[in-house]
Amino acid sequence: MCRSRPHGRRHALNFANRTPRADLVAAFTPDPKEKAWAATALPNTTVYLDYDEMLKHPGLEAVVVATVTTAHAEQAIKAIEADKHVLCEKPLSTSVEISQSVVDAAAKKPHLKVMCGFSRRFDASYRAAYDRMDQGAIGRASILRSQTCDKLDPSGFFVAYAEFSGGIFVDCNIHDIDLALWYFGQDSIVKSVVAMGITAVQPELRRHKDVDNGVGIVEFWGGKIAYFYSSRMMAAGQHDMTEIIGTDGKLAVNANPQGTLLEMHEPQGVRREIPGDYYGRFEHAFVTEAHEFTAACLDNTRLPFKLSGAVKAVEIGCALQESLNSGKKIYFDETGRRLEAPKL
Repeated sequence: MCRSRPHGRRHALNFANRTPRADLVAAFTPDPKEKAWAATALPNTTVYLDYDEMLKHPGLEAVVVATVTTAHAEQAIKAIEADKHVLCEKPLSTSVEISQSVVDAAAKKPHLKVMCGFSRRFDASYRAAYDRMDQGAIGRASILRSQTCDKLDPSGFFVAYAEFSGGIFVDCNIHDIDLALWYFGQDSIVKSVVAMGITAVQPELRRHKDVDNGVGIVEFWGGKIAYFYSSRMMAAGQHDMTEIIGTDGKLAVNANPQGTLLEMHEPQGVRREIPGDYYGRFEHAFVTEAHEFTAACLDNTRLPFKLSGAVKAVEIGCALQESLNSGKKIYFDETGRRLEAPKL
C-alpha cells in the first residue's frame, strides 16, 4: 500500500520495479489524481480509493504505510489486525501513546513482521560507521552530532505540513534521534532534553508552534550526549550528516556532501553539486530497506531493529518539541521517568 506523495510513490516504484522478490499487487490513495498517476506508472497494480477495501485484495501479504503522518498508526494497526506484515514510514505517530498502540497491536501478532522505516538504518555508510564503532575503532562513543537539513522549498509545503507533522523535531530530526538510539544503544535512558529554534525564512510556521531551524540537545544517563540540528532552508541542497565522537577518535558520515564524484574547477572556484532532496541522498537505502523487509516476511528472518525503539524516538522528539515551545529544560530520572524539577 502506498499513497503517491513523494515517499509513497518511491516506495511503490521500488517494490514494483526494484525488489525482485516482491509483487506490488495493490495500492491505496484518497486522491483521484494520484490514482491517475498510478494507472500509468503502476500498470500491474490495482489502485483503491478506500484503504479498507485494499486490505481485502486477494493475495495481499504485506502493507507499506506511507501516507500522511497522522494516518500512520491507524492504518498500520488495521493492517496488523488484517494479518498483514507492515512497513510503516517514520514516525509511527506524532503521539507517544498512539505510537505505543502500534507496538501493542504488533505484540498480539508475533508471527507478523512490523517495522518502522528509518531509512538511514539501511544506508551503507551509516552501517559501515556502526561496524567501525562496534569494533572499538573510536574507543567509547560519547557524543553524537547529527543533522537533517532540507533544501529550501519556497512553495509553502512545509508550512501547510506543519499542521500535521508534529513539529520539526518529530518530523525532521526523528532520523537523527533514531541514530542516537542505534549508536548509543536502544536501551539508553534520557537524562535531560532542551531545544530552541528560529523561523528564519518561514514565519508562518509560528502559528503551528514550529520553526524552520531547530537545535536540540539530549543528555543520556551514563555520560553520553546527542546534539541535533534541523533546517528547512539550505540553499545548496540536502545536507544530512552525522559525527560519532569517541574517546579515541571520531567517525563522520557525509560531512562533505556530494551528489556525484564530479568536481568543477572553474574560474569562479572549485565546487561540486549535492543532492537536491532527501531521496537523492538515500535512494539506495530505500531499496535496501525494501529488499530486507521483503526477505524478513518471506524467510521469517529477524528484523534489523526493534519496533519499540520507534516509540522512544517519538518520545524524545516530542520532548524536544515541548522544550522548544516552553523554553524549559526537561529532566528524567535513571529509570526514564520525567521529573517535575531538576535532580540536584
